[in-house]
Amino acid sequence: MHTVLIIDDSDINLTLIKALVLKLGDCQPVLFDNPLPALDWCREHVPDLVIVDYMMPDMDGLRFIGAFRALHGRDEIPILMVTANNQKDVRYEALLGGANDFLTKPIDRVEFSARVRNMLSLRQGQKFLADRAQHLSELVEARTREIRERERELIFRISRAAEFRDPETGAHIQRMAHYSWIIARGLGLDTDTQKLILEAAPMHDVGKIGIPDYILLKPGRLTPEEFEVMKGHARLGHELLKESRSEIMRAGATVALSHHEKYDGSGYPYQLKGQAIPLFGRIVAVADVFDALTSERPYKRAWPLEEAVRYLEEGRGGHFDPLCVEALLAGWDTVLDIRQRFRDEEAPMI
Repeated sequence: MHTVLIIDDSDINLTLIKALVLKLGDCQPVLFDNPLPALDWCREHVPDLVIVDYMMPDMDGLRFIGAFRALHGRDEIPILMVTANNQKDVRYEALLGGANDFLTKPIDRVEFSARVRNMLSLRQGQKFLADRAQHLSELVEARTREIRERERELIFRISRAAEFRDPETGAHIQRMAHYSWIIARGLGLDTDTQKLILEAAPMHDVGKIGIPDYILLKPGRLTPEEFEVMKGHARLGHELLKESRSEIMRAGATVALSHHEKYDGSGYPYQLKGQAIPLFGRIVAVADVFDALTSERPYKRAWPLEEAVRYLEEGRGGHFDPLCVEALLAGWDTVLDIRQRFRDEEAPMI
């Protein structure tokens, strides 16, 4: 059913045009004898065709067309203007202002039917293309979402592969990823960036895949030489991920390389300092250390939360970016929820 908006200050013309429109079938005429209330109606409704007279009080047809076209989403609606035969200059101006075609007075029924059918056919084609574009957009979005889910699963599995080689757990990478998200949110980063770090943070230690077992699994303290080898996992993770076409994996490469840098420049591998450390690295440094401190491992007890918080606070400006510490503590209620959700005996997907 096509909605046809008819605007004419003459009751006789309104009645005539309404009757001609109804004869076409599948049309619902909407009548106004004044363009101002018609324009108000158009702000809430989208007609399929507008038939407007030129000579009207308060607002002529030219001004109505200009105001109508200025409304959001009304730039492609077909418009027929009704003019007298001798008003060629008006027609030229109307064409420039947005009219699509004209009807001349007195209205010829055959001409009216042909022109209105043509305009409605044009509108039907526009709606078909719009619907098809919407359908394709939804299809692309669904496929993209599916690919993203598969990518996230792959990243989770890769991250777990690295964690399986040391005493960390799958729940650890989930907790620290969500702590990273809390920090990103607290720093006021946009939603997409918050999501990106949530998905990239689990890859922080993926480079441990390349560390020999006798070092990675050594129960005692590492020698200085062994620790130098261990520190190489930051570069290894970066090399593994940096050339990926995936935005998530490239972000993971940055995290892997920089999450052991310290705010005062005493970290590794490049002794970066302050703002020179990538933001994702500064965020994950806080999230990873906090979860490591508060988690029980075969070689250590879990620190009480208050002790871990004290450690973070004492490390402001030294080990940690002060703003990142502040952002984590500002989301403390969510931190507690995440600790409850991701226990060491459970490791659900993000």
